[in-house]
Amino acid sequence: RIKLKVNIHCQRCKSDVLKAVAKLRGIDQVSVDSEKGMVTVIGDVDPVLLTKKIRNTGKVAEIISVGPAKKPKSPEWCPGKPLPPCCKNCQLVPVSYTSYDRGVCSIL
Repeated sequence: RIKLKVNIHCQRCKSDVLKAVAKLRGIDQVSVDSEKGMVTVIGDVDPVLLTKKIRNTGKVAEIISVGPAKKPKSPEWCPGKPLPPCCKNCQLVPVSYTSYDRGVCSIL
């Protein structure tokens, strides 16, 4: 997780920053908060390269923090847990999968 402070004044500034960041490999998620002037990038990318790409658009970019991404919340139900009492009479068929990249139990 990389947080950057970027001067974003309008929708075009936001679009330019997103275009510059989207070209980099290893990015999982990008969010831009125009009001606070913050860009948050989650993924495996070099913070210095990210800052350089944003600066190439003519914007002033400053690294605020670099750290690991937040862990996903654990699901309410996993295989092996009984269904809640309200679902015992339903025709609900629980389906789950294990994500290869995170190994987290999830419900479909």
